[in-house]
Amino acid sequence: MFERLRHPLVAVAAALLLTLPFVALFVTHGYHLDPASTPESPGTNVAPSVAVLVGGLAILGAAFLLAWGAETAEKDVPTAFAIAVLAVLAVAPEYAVDALYAWNAGAFEETARGAEAANLAIANMTGANRILIGIGWSGIALFTIYRAKRTDDPTVNQRAGFLADAVEIDRDISLEIAFLLAATAYAFFVPLGGGIGIVDTIVLVGLYVLYIGIVVRGDVEEGETHVGVPAYFQEYPKGRRIAVVLFLFAYSGLIIFEGVHPFALGLEELGTALGVPPFFMIQWLAPLASESPELIVVAYLVNKARSTAGFNALISSKLNQWTLLIGTLAVVYSIAAGHIGTLSFDQKQTAEIWITAAQSFFALAILTNFEISIREAVALLALFVSQVVAEFYVIQTYAEPAATNVSLLILYAYTAVYVVLAVGLFVARSGNFRELVAHTTSNVRSAVGSDTGQPERTD
Repeated sequence: MFERLRHPLVAVAAALLLTLPFVALFVTHGYHLDPASTPESPGTNVAPSVAVLVGGLAILGAAFLLAWGAETAEKDVPTAFAIAVLAVLAVAPEYAVDALYAWNAGAFEETARGAEAANLAIANMTGANRILIGIGWSGIALFTIYRAKRTDDPTVNQRAGFLADAVEIDRDISLEIAFLLAATAYAFFVPLGGGIGIVDTIVLVGLYVLYIGIVVRGDVEEGETHVGVPAYFQEYPKGRRIAVVLFLFAYSGLIIFEGVHPFALGLEELGTALGVPPFFMIQWLAPLASESPELIVVAYLVNKARSTAGFNALISSKLNQWTLLIGTLAVVYSIAAGHIGTLSFDQKQTAEIWITAAQSFFALAILTNFEISIREAVALLALFVSQVVAEFYVIQTYAEPAATNVSLLILYAYTAVYVVLAVGLFVARSGNFRELVAHTTSNVRSAVGSDTGQPERTD
């Protein structure tokens, strides 16, 4: 999009311009959504449609700046680390939204308001994680295969058979897959402790810290040749280049962090006007808004035929959401409550965590052979969409408590389907799983300086 402009700095200026209306309207004057306001209303009264438009443009511009910063950084730091930073910044809005609900749960603990906030924190977190796989992984896979018809992307394997074309995943991502598999296995047991507590924080945050400790020790390798804005900035002297990267990360991260709030609230107001239930919007509409910067960044990378980096970013994002996001909820809750506590939730949210873990388990089973086919992407998308549509139908059709009971049955049924499919794939691809473990071990040894060579492929 922007990189077709003649000079790289013109592209950067265009992306910055997209963020300026948000800076002028929201950051300078503050914001407060008022459904009855108009674009002419002064300062803090902003119509939902204006919030969606201005916030959406800011997120779009910031997403490009963030992607350029990450690509430029690959000259000085390991690619996996640059992508991990990109992933954290891209999903920062999701952290902000969930932290708000967790804070309210702690501030109003042992009250109905606190209990509702705790359930909303879990609903928002599970919704975001399922969107990332159900729409993110599947949609980007399908987009990559579609784009390969015009870009001749070498990562796309074209095969005979019904929906058999597949995107090949970089085998160096085995480390992220292995850590994500460990976090997924642990997530199944989180509800058994009565909520998310400090032990969960130690385990899940500890996993992510260990992962970052490994990838940051990796070598800075000569990777893919960059063009456009990243190539231009990579020619800068090291000091100026690092300063540019830090600015792009800081500015885009701040815009995304601040911009998604009015954007999501605006969507919620518009959804309410259309009759969408508030709880449903918190679980699905708000996370969809907060995940948008990440999906824009990945689509940008795929559009540049950098599908490997795109999928690495998606998998890294899932890892930090499935570890840091969950793990920090108990910390925020405890700070707000004034003591070390457990973020408790109801039976419905227990089922939501289990189906989210089961979906992750199935998605990782798909990636054990380091590729995702059209069939597999369609399966992920169809399962996700059908479950959301089914729940929406239930809450629109049934009154409480029947709606909750039927929703629980749907969640348990889909959890079982995900687990059965995952177990079947892991059994069928046991050789690929052993290769995954071997690659992970090799990556860890390489990071600590004791690698004995990459394992051979078994397929």
